[in-house]
Amino acid sequence: MIEPWVYAALTATAVLTGFIDAIAGGGGLIMMPALLSAGIPPINALATNKLQSMFGTGVACSNYARKGLVDWRANLLTVLLVFAGATVGVIIVQTIDTKALSLIIPLLLVVVAVYVLVSPRMSDEDAHQRISARGYSPVGAAIGAYDGFFGPGTGSFFTATLVGLRGLGLTRATALTKLLNLTSNVASVIFFAIGGKMFWLLGLCMAAGAMAGGWIGSHTAMRFGARLIRPLLVILSVGLTARLLWSYFAA
Repeated sequence: MIEPWVYAALTATAVLTGFIDAIAGGGGLIMMPALLSAGIPPINALATNKLQSMFGTGVACSNYARKGLVDWRANLLTVLLVFAGATVGVIIVQTIDTKALSLIIPLLLVVVAVYVLVSPRMSDEDAHQRISARGYSPVGAAIGAYDGFFGPGTGSFFTATLVGLRGLGLTRATALTKLLNLTSNVASVIFFAIGGKMFWLLGLCMAAGAMAGGWIGSHTAMRFGARLIRPLLVILSVGLTARLLWSYFAA
């Protein structure tokens, strides 16, 4: 039985995480500990977090798309493979111990944080792409599988690779990240629901907060661009790394 104050507290928290997710990703750094602290079992917390995140990311993606920052047709193959990858990840996560991955992912996040901090490509200017949209699709599928399996840092991985490999400006990369994140969230929600892991009432209450945060965050990102997104990506990557390492060694 979940106490009424838990619904209110987690819905308020979802406003903050929706705002962060819309700009740089990494809202799970806050939301997952909040869910666990409220007594939600880990697998149910992961499932319910995906539900609220899906709504918040959907609002952010819609705002970016209305501004013409998302090329739906060029990225259709990536979307399909991200969905497939996330599906595989969700199925596997219910059977495999993720402790080893908890140690590997912080190392990857350190790389992302350093890249964002020092790379001259982390601006709003598009650069020469190293691979095409089609060539990027297997990379997207791998990140989607990671999102379904574990999740933290997915937005940072999408954004950094879209800038580094596709040559997208940071705001456009952030917009496309929301589409790919939304895709992996939809796949996760479907298959967590099939597995009976979802706390629907709590997740939908949190979704209302996430949608408000996603709306505010996406408009803020489009207004301030790379000068806001870049430092927030670094802060979230470093913060998430510290959180994961602490969880690993404290276990």
